[in-house]
Amino acid sequence: MAGVASQSSPQWSSRFAFIMAAVGSSVGLGNLWRFSAEAGRNGGGAFILVYLACVLLIGIPVLMSEFIIGRSGNASSAIRSVNDVADRSHISRGWNSLAWVGMIASFLIVSFYCVVAAWVMMYIPKFLFGSFDGQTAEQISSQFGDMITTPKGLKGFFTNDVLLYFTAFALLTTFLVARGVNKGIELAAKVLMPMFFVLLIALAIYSLSIGYSTKVLAVDGKSSNGAWEAIKFLFTPDASKITPEIASRALGQAFFSIGLGSAIMITYGSYLPKDISIPKSALIIGLTDTSVALIAGLAIFPIVFAHGLDVKSGAGLFFETLPVALSNAPLIGAAFFFLAIFAAVTSSVSLLEPAVAWVIERFNMSRYTAALTVGGLMWLVGLASVKSLAFMDLIDQGITGTIMLPLSGLLVVLLVGWRLKRKILYTELGDAVTKLDKPMRKDRKPPMAMLSFQGLVVVLLAMLLVLNIVISQNPGGIKFFVSVIAIAAFLTWAWLCEDYQQASEGYRVAFYVKIMFFLVRYVAPLFVAVVLLFGFYGKYFSG
Repeated sequence: MAGVASQSSPQWSSRFAFIMAAVGSSVGLGNLWRFSAEAGRNGGGAFILVYLACVLLIGIPVLMSEFIIGRSGNASSAIRSVNDVADRSHISRGWNSLAWVGMIASFLIVSFYCVVAAWVMMYIPKFLFGSFDGQTAEQISSQFGDMITTPKGLKGFFTNDVLLYFTAFALLTTFLVARGVNKGIELAAKVLMPMFFVLLIALAIYSLSIGYSTKVLAVDGKSSNGAWEAIKFLFTPDASKITPEIASRALGQAFFSIGLGSAIMITYGSYLPKDISIPKSALIIGLTDTSVALIAGLAIFPIVFAHGLDVKSGAGLFFETLPVALSNAPLIGAAFFFLAIFAAVTSSVSLLEPAVAWVIERFNMSRYTAALTVGGLMWLVGLASVKSLAFMDLIDQGITGTIMLPLSGLLVVLLVGWRLKRKILYTELGDAVTKLDKPMRKDRKPPMAMLSFQGLVVVLLAMLLVLNIVISQNPGGIKFFVSVIAIAAFLTWAWLCEDYQQASEGYRVAFYVKIMFFLVRYVAPLFVAVVLLFGFYGKYFSG
């Protein structure tokens, strides 16, 4: 039975239910359709290297921050949660702009997400009822273009099959959100996610076996196999291919995949019981989502290389090339796309939830009425993506993925790291924070001896890593070297200050939490701001 967190806010029934719901929110078509498309057209290993750095240094700290805001705020909606923590921290309610940006982004994303899910649904009967039998690769690939082409005229638009499937998936999403946290969102996640993991691992094994048994020619002309070429493509990064645009896309993929900057995790955090560790949950969810993305890559790319398909086909990699590869194994093909539907349902539900939670609190509506209202609006906006792929791409790559999600995430870490009252923060960290019997006198300056042994180890390792990068890259320019040393000096100083401040306030923080909070306070804002600015400039001003 759901408890009460604050006022009328429901709670997850167990830690397992929360983890499955949050993982279900993170794991979705972003790990299958979007991740494979982004990795394929952005250099494979180079993209994945930056993506992993974004997840570890930015994604997990932002996720922890969003959970802290959600659970500490006495509300269900993200906007009111931010308002509550702002009032208790004696700062402006203008910080709720992060929740507004996130909520609008999640609403826009779910409007086209349901369209992509409709495409996935349409491929299941194609595999089961022999639509690919006796057709050439070109004919199979062309079915995607034919499928998403909207007939001319109003009658043609409203009799389009994509519209029918889109409506069905939108209704399913709305129905599950209307059922609430425990009977809808939680139930779907607890049932679907374990099945999803089993199917994904099985398909990855199948794909690797097919790739291993298929001989291909490598780039250097030597004999190889599809599985080995896929592994090399995914896990052999070429640093020369890393550009500001790739960094921007990797950050956008990390935010899109985990569900950051979209008010989802703030909303889910508001349903989080006090006895569940936020830092540990953030680590589990972030690493699980990343693992699923990598396993999905192993389920897709061995087949792509085994059949000599184009890794740079973008969205077509999922919807055009895979049906070609799996046309001779229709049951496997149907299972793969059925798997994608599992992933899509739990994510679409989480994308719709922030707006529904806000409408419930703002207008005092019942959950059913709010879900039907927001779901209806989502359906209307989604019609534009049914009609125009250019509109969908504008929302995905032009507005939400590269601007709104990172911007909201930047505001989240600035709020939690610099403006949130420390008492609120330490309360939410729970057992990871202990009160010291004798706090350090606040009038004392932080001496170098204040640096703990563990902190010293971290700083030294960071310095060695920086020097290794400098030596391996051989930049040959004093400016680059000075810049690297300056960043290392800044992070060293920041670590010392943070260590001193926590001790002077009379708290001892667990080392792994200290690392995560250090990332929230110093590293994540720096890198999100840099990637956001460079990505925005490169996309709209560099020409």
